[in-house]
Amino acid sequence: MEDCIFCKIIRGEIPAKKEYETDSIFVFHDITPQAPIHLLIIPKAHIKSMNEIDSLDPKVIHQIFEVIPELAKKNGIFEKGYRVVNNCGTYGGQTVGHLHFHLLGGRHLQWPPG
Repeated sequence: MEDCIFCKIIRGEIPAKKEYETDSIFVFHDITPQAPIHLLIIPKAHIKSMNEIDSLDPKVIHQIFEVIPELAKKNGIFEKGYRVVNNCGTYGGQTVGHLHFHLLGGRHLQWPPG
């Protein structure tokens, strides 16, 4: 999608601090971190939200959830714990129309979150 900020990051049109990349997923540091570790994990294919996942997308979703524990280990949050968040739609707090997951850790996270 031409005007999607995350698609622009994937294409290298907007700089981001890359953490990890494969043919189908891209991981980078959030520019407004809500915890000492705050990564965004996104599919490279433009999927608007959780509501837009179709029968071709489960493979990439599986890959995302396979890499999350690896990222947690690499960033030193695996043992103490971390949170994975997906915001879907306006009321869910989604501010970018590209499916993404937040990996947060490095401090004690409170509940409820918002």
